[in-house]
Amino acid sequence: MSARRLLAPLVALAVLVPSIPASAATAARPVHPATTGGWSSAWAVAHHDPVPGNAWDGPNWSMDGFTNQSVRQVVRVSGAGSVLRIRLSNRYGTQPLRLTGATIGRSDAGAAVRPGSLRALTFDRRLSTTLPPGTETTSDPLPLPVRALDALTVTLYFAGASGPATFHQSGLTTTYRAHGDRRFDHRGAAFAGETSQSWYHLAGVDVAGSPHTRGTVVTFGDSQTDGYGSTPGADNRYPDELAERLVATRRPLAVVNAGISGNKLLADSPCYGERGVGRFHRDVLGQPGVRAAVVLLGVNDIGAGGYPDFGCGASPVVTATDLIAGHRALIRAARVRGITVIGATLPPIKNAQGYDSPEKEAVRDELNHWIRTGGEYDAVVDLDRVLADPTDPDALNPAYDHGDHLHLNDAGAARAAAAVAATIR
Repeated sequence: MSARRLLAPLVALAVLVPSIPASAATAARPVHPATTGGWSSAWAVAHHDPVPGNAWDGPNWSMDGFTNQSVRQVVRVSGAGSVLRIRLSNRYGTQPLRLTGATIGRSDAGAAVRPGSLRALTFDRRLSTTLPPGTETTSDPLPLPVRALDALTVTLYFAGASGPATFHQSGLTTTYRAHGDRRFDHRGAAFAGETSQSWYHLAGVDVAGSPHTRGTVVTFGDSQTDGYGSTPGADNRYPDELAERLVATRRPLAVVNAGISGNKLLADSPCYGERGVGRFHRDVLGQPGVRAAVVLLGVNDIGAGGYPDFGCGASPVVTATDLIAGHRALIRAARVRGITVIGATLPPIKNAQGYDSPEKEAVRDELNHWIRTGGEYDAVVDLDRVLADPTDPDALNPAYDHGDHLHLNDAGAARAAAAVAATIR
């Protein structure tokens, strides 16, 4: 087995997001809604550097970018509004990103858009815009009523060479590419040739103007938050399931996913994103209307600790003291902004390749004890105990195991969502 392949289950790993019955969750203080009509993030993704495709994540287009091509991306918004806008990013680009134009419409099957629903997006009242390297931009507000859980299709057209693309590798949703300007083509036929499972340049969709959405919950973590182990194309990631629960119980909060597969709390990676203590300020605190954050991060620091670079950044060995300091940094940053911050214990890692050792288990246990009893998070979801095998508390319950003894399947994601929902008021 190659070194890169050995690292795959480690890097893909996310902070397991087990679900917890209400009795196992500590309720947070109430999340106070924003005033009706304020912007709330209704869909978002955390970006990272362009990297080549691989055997477990599949191919992607990030290294070459786009030239005279239309990129069509389908998103499911978790909040309602009468007005919307999109956010675009060139944060990891190496040259100015020249967007010729963009449209948004109501999704139909596959790459198709419902006839008559396509609308042109503008930026400072212009159809085109240019983003310098390292920057993001927001479109002008567009009147287009949407409901929570509606699917929208965003099409970006690049007439010239875009350069390497700021992107999110593990999208678990089909993205489409076609030659030429297909912004106003509501049919999907032109996009039938090339697909990807990644997100490109699209950073968020915000909504405003509805009493049904008055703020946003940001789920922050690694591949368990990102959805690894759930069914691709089914919107069964735990944040998706959480959004459905909040809609069903008429709680006026959107949910967005700021997970990155392989991400660590304390170490940067050119393949798996900036360390959590750094990106928290952008990916969580920078979300419009954020009211609460759910933190599920640290298991990759433990599991991959001591592994060499493999081209994706070395993983230093960490102690529980190191990880606690990182969690405290997140809590302090959230408190400054008045944001409710919910901590989750790390689920079992027994029999997980590369992660299961007495030394690593000891670090996980010590960190979990602090999260559980330290009283520093506003609320705690004890995923460790909820997801454990009833006959072996150090192992993940087989009913929730995707198959690698680390990640959750669809049933586990739904269980996790129920647990987190119990902490949100």
